[in-house]
Amino acid sequence: MRSSASASTSSRSSKLIHGGLRYLALGEVGLVRESALERKVIFRLAPHLAERRWMVLPVRSRAALLKFRAAITAYEKLGAVERDDLHQNWGSEELERFEPALDRSEWRFACAYREYLTDDARLVLANLRAAAGLGARALNWAPVTGIQLENGRASGVTVRCRLTGREARVQAGCVVNAAGAWVDALRRLEDPAAPGLLHLSKGVHVGVPAARLPIRNLLLLSTDDRRGIFALRRDEIVFIGTTDTSYRHGAELWPRVSRADVEYLLAPLQHYLADGKLEPEDVRTAWAGLRPLVAEPGKPPTDISRKDEILVGPAGVVTVAGGKLTGYRPMAQRTLERVAEVLGELAPLAAALAAGRAIGATCAQRLARLYGSEAEQVLRLGAESLAPGAPVVTGEVDWAVRHEAAATVEDVLYRRTRVALFEPDARGAVAPGIARRMAELLGWSAEKAAEELARAEARLRADLDFSDQPT
Repeated sequence: MRSSASASTSSRSSKLIHGGLRYLALGEVGLVRESALERKVIFRLAPHLAERRWMVLPVRSRAALLKFRAAITAYEKLGAVERDDLHQNWGSEELERFEPALDRSEWRFACAYREYLTDDARLVLANLRAAAGLGARALNWAPVTGIQLENGRASGVTVRCRLTGREARVQAGCVVNAAGAWVDALRRLEDPAAPGLLHLSKGVHVGVPAARLPIRNLLLLSTDDRRGIFALRRDEIVFIGTTDTSYRHGAELWPRVSRADVEYLLAPLQHYLADGKLEPEDVRTAWAGLRPLVAEPGKPPTDISRKDEILVGPAGVVTVAGGKLTGYRPMAQRTLERVAEVLGELAPLAAALAAGRAIGATCAQRLARLYGSEAEQVLRLGAESLAPGAPVVTGEVDWAVRHEAAATVEDVLYRRTRVALFEPDARGAVAPGIARRMAELLGWSAEKAAEELARAEARLRADLDFSDQPT
């Protein structure tokens, strides 16, 4: 996975944990429900990264208010919103009290509903740190430069540190391509002929001082081309966004913000606020990010679904594209379900292991199940059977000792090769071969090897001794 995915996309969002009210109009009820429910989960897990705020939708008439109330009520039901967070209907009195900057001569009513403001980059870091705390290893500034293949299956990646130039190889049972705007580039490392999957969309935000735009809440505004944009206050800065335009220049870390982008975002303010006439010179901060939308030919980015799509490439690389920041947890869960499917696809791996070797289909299937993509390395250590007809090879003993800290014959029989449990015809036959090879690897004396073998064989006999024993 490329570190740039977060730098160019997740850190450049609208900084909202929201369900996406507008997607209801597009008929994407499932997407809205999932995102709306996720707001509560993220708020519970990290309340400092999901600040509850009122999203204010100004309207001109009571009839318009009733129409939007119906949509917002459906939205709240989909998201199982708590009573205290249900929407409020504001008239001129409430607007004067809660959002006095709004031009009440034009906008006489508003519907205020709950959404959540986040810090997207900090949310990404919180997830990475949580993963590291559970044993994951994260590499920063280390783009993937190659995908390692063994027998046609992805077995890891090559990365290069941009700070030091150092290269490293990372082994993996399954490779996941979650590289955001760089998804297509990584897909072509797996398959140079892979067709493009993405439609990149540029999203621009600009920030102005709150003194120039003294709103108190989050505002949902309409542009001249009838799109919805946000004006969001965070302390003493108000940021306005976002644009949604096709980006034809390919994945870039720093897409350019044009004057036309800025003017487009500032233009609606004068229609909503009494003192909303702002110029590009009033802007104090600006950023642009790229949305990695799953392409839908013929559709402009505004109409493209924000659903995620997960697919598996010819070498078994799992690619995830699309999606919304709010739905990152369910998207990750669906991705892991596909990973489990890939790791469970043993037949192709077993066939590749058996090709050109005299190990037999049963042995190949067993090795694929036990060792996954590392089975090839096990066979390189020794592909000879430990006993005539036994589907257990000498390389397994070497692997168990060198890489899995096996110290006894019992370790190898029971907890490394699993022969004692699942290979009843071979469990006794392979024990002497295991003892001999461990003696060579660990420098055991003949006496020590005999003791280890005797102990293991006694354990095997005891397993099937069903005579009554004192309890």
